[in-house]
Amino acid sequence: MHLPGGVPSAHVDSFARSLLPSPALWPEFDYSAEHLRHYPDRINAAAALIDSAVAAGFGTKPVFYYQAGIWSYAHLLDRAERIARVLTEDFGLVPGSRVLLRSANTPMVVACWLAVLKAGGICVTTMPLLRAKELSYIVEKARIEVALCELDLAEEMDLTRARVSGLKHVSYFTPLGEGAAADADLDRRAEAKPTGFANVDTAADDVALITFTSGTTGNPKGAMHFHRDILASCDCWPRSHAVLPDDIVIGSPSLAFTYGKAAFMMYPLRYRASAVLVPKPLPELILEGIQRHRATSLYAVPTAFNAMLGQLDRYDLSSLRKGSSAGEHLRPRLYEDWLDRTGIKLVNGIGMTEMLTHFICQTADVERPGATGRPVPGYSACILDDEFNPLPKGSKGRLAVRGPTGCRYLDDEARQAAFVKNGWNVTGDIMEEDQDGWFWYVDRSDDMIVSSGYNISAQEVERVILEHPKVAECAVIGVPDESRGNVVRACIVLHNPSQAGEILAEEIQAFVKAAIAPYKYPRDVKFIDVLPKTQTGKIQRFRLREL
Repeated sequence: MHLPGGVPSAHVDSFARSLLPSPALWPEFDYSAEHLRHYPDRINAAAALIDSAVAAGFGTKPVFYYQAGIWSYAHLLDRAERIARVLTEDFGLVPGSRVLLRSANTPMVVACWLAVLKAGGICVTTMPLLRAKELSYIVEKARIEVALCELDLAEEMDLTRARVSGLKHVSYFTPLGEGAAADADLDRRAEAKPTGFANVDTAADDVALITFTSGTTGNPKGAMHFHRDILASCDCWPRSHAVLPDDIVIGSPSLAFTYGKAAFMMYPLRYRASAVLVPKPLPELILEGIQRHRATSLYAVPTAFNAMLGQLDRYDLSSLRKGSSAGEHLRPRLYEDWLDRTGIKLVNGIGMTEMLTHFICQTADVERPGATGRPVPGYSACILDDEFNPLPKGSKGRLAVRGPTGCRYLDDEARQAAFVKNGWNVTGDIMEEDQDGWFWYVDRSDDMIVSSGYNISAQEVERVILEHPKVAECAVIGVPDESRGNVVRACIVLHNPSQAGEILAEEIQAFVKAAIAPYKYPRDVKFIDVLPKTQTGKIQRFRLREL
């Protein structure tokens, strides 16, 4: 099998390649930037990330801190090579086969990820909290035959295996791969293998990853990325934001989420840095990890930053130099709270599963707080109207982006055609580009509320409500109304739930009316105990609409 341009593919199993969308539906890919022109026709991303680090003399350096354990670069390479042998020699993995990975953030799952790429396989990482029904959909959609799973998550994996017929091999491991548990057969198999592995000579455009979206609506979509894409994503945002060898990174996103995959695995390996992995994204575990390991960089979603605020005084965070927020828009109030409490300027940015990385981001010194930022070097962006034509600066519309990475959905040309328009990846975000080229977040395109003929931004109303001192969290949605089409509903979590009631609802409504145009105020206020969220921390507005 040959790839576009005549380069031979290394994949024996051609399933993923055959289910890429038609090239006519691909976005335009841009490698014209100076830092993106050097990729050869053949790349194995695992070799570029870990083998080259050890060859360059970083073998003894810590790569991962996990609770009381420390993994060096050399140990990570050794584990990855042994697991690659297990995959090929014991499970019969051939290049192009898909391998499901299921784990919390642990060193062992990174070794598995690298092993799959070394063997020419395709990694399908999954959130640790997914249930058997959700896992079964992924297994069947991606035709997965091999799964590597953390032992603590065995129950749902076993249920998944019982539900689907194609899953032939399920192997369990412990977080550090030490084989202490009787059922950790991957640990024992790997320990029995000799070190060393001949990496498969994959093409730069062989599929390396299938990452399923977090699924806020409908079934998740499988976004496919090549070996080249992994390196390109590492060579864009981290270059402009100075990921350095002396960095020790920590944070909340799962390694199954592209944000976490980049922050705690791809970026540190590419730049020979270190990462602290925490098994659960609890604020106390993250803050304790910063204190214990003297972490320098914190990556999290806004909800995680907000959860950490109340505990900052209990930990020594003096080592922290940088903070990065993504996953949802960083609100100015949260930015100011973190700056006041820690002196850290949180860098706002936006990325998505389909792009694999950040593509718009604030400058490292946060030149314009409140803005999403400017395109990361290597990417370009514009604002489109509803007909997908470019709008002039100063207009609000649909955000579109292109660069060295982009959308290629697995076996889903209808969704592909909806996402890619005229060569642009159309993100579904409503933004405004100002005259200086800064992009400002407005809303999600599907969260714009039309009431009595007015377009009302849910995010704008949320920002005002969150300024109320009694409000902890808030999500605003539109709900059907016979006379107005829709009305604005505010779903509110209070700092003190006992204060909920009609009097406070009226107080919040008046507070909004006093801050923004009165037609935008929430005519319906619901006090709830918790906002429903995805495992990546995004608010599930569709579930609020179902309440």
